[in-house]
Amino acid sequence: MRIVSGIQPTGNLHLGNYLGAIRNWVSMQDSIEEQGGECLFFLADLHAISMPHEPAVLASNTREMVAALVACGIDPDRSTLFNQAQVPAHAELQWLLNGTARMGWLNRMTQFKDKSGKNREGASIALFTYPVLQAADVLLYQATHVPVGEDQKQHLELARDIAQKFNNDFASEEAPVFTLPDPIIPTEAARIMSLRDGTAKMSKSDPSDMSRINLTDDADTIMQKVKKAKTDPEPLPSEVAGLAGRAEAANLVGIYATLAGTTPADVLRDFAGQGFGAFKPALGELLVAKLAPINARFVELRQDRAALDAILRQGAQKARALAQPTLEAAYTALGLVRG
Repeated sequence: MRIVSGIQPTGNLHLGNYLGAIRNWVSMQDSIEEQGGECLFFLADLHAISMPHEPAVLASNTREMVAALVACGIDPDRSTLFNQAQVPAHAELQWLLNGTARMGWLNRMTQFKDKSGKNREGASIALFTYPVLQAADVLLYQATHVPVGEDQKQHLELARDIAQKFNNDFASEEAPVFTLPDPIIPTEAARIMSLRDGTAKMSKSDPSDMSRINLTDDADTIMQKVKKAKTDPEPLPSEVAGLAGRAEAANLVGIYATLAGTTPADVLRDFAGQGFGAFKPALGELLVAKLAPINARFVELRQDRAALDAILRQGAQKARALAQPTLEAAYTALGLVRG
């Protein structure tokens, strides 16, 4: 079993990033290792250039993401952690797969429509072919499983279609070039909302820093943000149904439940009838307890550029070795002569 997953290097990592994706990676690392499998986690810096970006910011964000992943529990000695740009096989295989991918398939990708907006003619080619690079990312390593959220299921289906067509056209059933990866739908894919608007996702792009809990926030800042989080005057209900129409209350209860490893129903059973004057301090203390060790390690690591670069070099070396046999098989299957 081989799991491959990537994440775009973005700055200002927050609670939503941790609970929504990174924590699941740590869990997979531990469980897959017990089964004798392996995990490859990469920083999708090649994907990042499909949209306008500042080069210096991208480089900084890539190192910051490495620091965050390691601080959260990804162990570079147990998982392969690297960035795409140090493994040229990702870009090479994307080009080889471009001959198999079809315009009609890509035209159906909803994320291109969402990200390009009304200016589709002005969008980059990279944004349009983004899903082919995603296919290369996982097919390159013969991934057996890929964790996906609802927004990425369509892209994994495309990767399977590309792999199947390539195998049918250029290989045999007995000796396929690519493994068709299966999806893993995380059971704990927490959807963390803004502390200022319970109907909007927690985001680094929100102009208000009070809308999110950053991984760099200290204990006092966390407590202050939770204290000022938007709520309503009603006490907490005894059942989940009582949270209907109370987006901010539901969000805070959900954050507590996710951090505590329990359910909103259990949280409400413990706090039923209490106001937010009692619940917020309890939530703040739980956040501090869970995030303080991550914060300390993250702040320490992000200052050590040499250590972060060494982690990426080590991971890229392992990834290049794993990728080479598949890349060579693809070149050979296509009839491309290599010296």
